[in-house]
Amino acid sequence: MPRPLSTTRTPPWWWRMGLCGWALAWAGALQARPADCAAHPPIPWQAVVPGVWAWPPEAPGDIDPGNQGHVATTSVVVDGGEALVVDPGPSHAHGWRVRQSLLCRFGARVRWVVNSHAHAENVLGNSAFADLQATGTLDIVASTGTLMAMRERCPVCLASLVQRLGEPVMHGTHTVLPNRGLATGDVLRVGALAIEVLALEQGHTESDLLLWLARGRVLWAGGLVYEQRLPELAQGSLDGWLRALDHLERLRPQVLIHHAVSFAPDAEHPPAAMQATRTYLARLRQRVWQAMDAGRFAQEDEAVQMPEYALWAGYAERQSFNTQRAWRELEPLWFGAAAPPGGSAPDVRR
Repeated sequence: MPRPLSTTRTPPWWWRMGLCGWALAWAGALQARPADCAAHPPIPWQAVVPGVWAWPPEAPGDIDPGNQGHVATTSVVVDGGEALVVDPGPSHAHGWRVRQSLLCRFGARVRWVVNSHAHAENVLGNSAFADLQATGTLDIVASTGTLMAMRERCPVCLASLVQRLGEPVMHGTHTVLPNRGLATGDVLRVGALAIEVLALEQGHTESDLLLWLARGRVLWAGGLVYEQRLPELAQGSLDGWLRALDHLERLRPQVLIHHAVSFAPDAEHPPAAMQATRTYLARLRQRVWQAMDAGRFAQEDEAVQMPEYALWAGYAERQSFNTQRAWRELEPLWFGAAAPPGGSAPDVRR
């Protein structure tokens, strides 16, 4: 049975005494002044299914000043005057635009902010919701694995983004950790909509969160699916990622929200981006395995070549690292005579 995460709680006496005043203040906030709504450019929300909206990057790419770090999709679920945000973005300014847009365009208060995995471009926008988290009117949620990874890496990631994007872009951004953990089977309710936590996979990172909205068969895949952008294995597992994609395909999603938004061509086939990601990872595995068979070394720049992906964003920056990461994972299996997917293991090991 799915476990609904209750949106009710028993507040302390001092908070209850001020409930009327707080409610009036909140009602006033919902009636945003035109000047407040005009302060930020409108977000070009893409309608996904009724109640679900996405703000994908303008183009596949890596973090740079031109895109201000917006390289992953921010999405929202809106219903009944409430909203849920998935991956609030790379900066305070990005998250604040989302918050203001939900208020001004949809008249909705944010009830949940979900961090799908612990990468800076997905989670640093948390700081735009920190005041609501502090007053208990909003929960920032993630898996336990993501929380631990954020606690460890976010300070370094924040410093890196400030250096890459500049202080003006990152002004006001600070690390805000989730205050509530998610587990498989949890349900996040937004108005009449129910978003289910399906699984916690180890693939792209230590803990990749999958969310499912049955109405419309919408699947949030976080960083597990890429489109025209080279997958990143930094904290992930190559074989774990391939297994996760097996899980995703069995769900037969009609809509996939990941670094972009993809739609299935029909009920029998998954969105093309899912297969594109699988093909890259499977070829990487096969070619690393073949390089080990040929007696090559991981340190050789020419040991593994994948020129067919040279035009994908991030190829120059990540292909070599992905090769090294895959090699470390596969080498023990190679010595143990395990077979690569889609092929047979050699009879003799050198």
